[in-house]
Amino acid sequence: MQPTFPPYDLHPVMPHELAQPPYLASDDRARLDFSVVHAFLSTCYWSPGIPRYLVEKAAANSVAFGVYDLSAAAPVQVGYARVVTDYATFAYLADVFVLESHRGRGLSMLLMRCIQSHPDLQGLRRWLLMTRDAHGVYARCGFYPLANPGAAMEITRREIYLKGADAR
Repeated sequence: MQPTFPPYDLHPVMPHELAQPPYLASDDRARLDFSVVHAFLSTCYWSPGIPRYLVEKAAANSVAFGVYDLSAAAPVQVGYARVVTDYATFAYLADVFVLESHRGRGLSMLLMRCIQSHPDLQGLRRWLLMTRDAHGVYARCGFYPLANPGAAMEITRREIYLKGADAR
């Protein structure tokens, strides 16, 4: 008889966080500022024109992380990433960014340390990501080019959001 597993709790009691003062990386969904996340993702090369409701839906169905500048009176979100996973064998890292005004401060590495040390993302057999220009950052985190790129396939609709189509 196969073991059964209870449903995964998508809302842990304690957030997973790493600090690098004055910055904080966290998986606390209550901290996410979707105006910041949508503003970036809707203008970046991988999701131009994405509607805000899809950004929020994607985050709700992923393990979402933010990076926050705590030096102001109220925390300001300056980075984001999400992990799409089955919590058992596989994870896909997506939508990773640090705002340009905060780059060069080690925040991408802070974010990746927070993601890779997350207790619910341990013991996974495979992690994947796509990047056009951050190979060096991800190499420092243990990623490497596909060993057999011919084994990978994709369906890509690059301009789906610009054409007014949505994924409803």
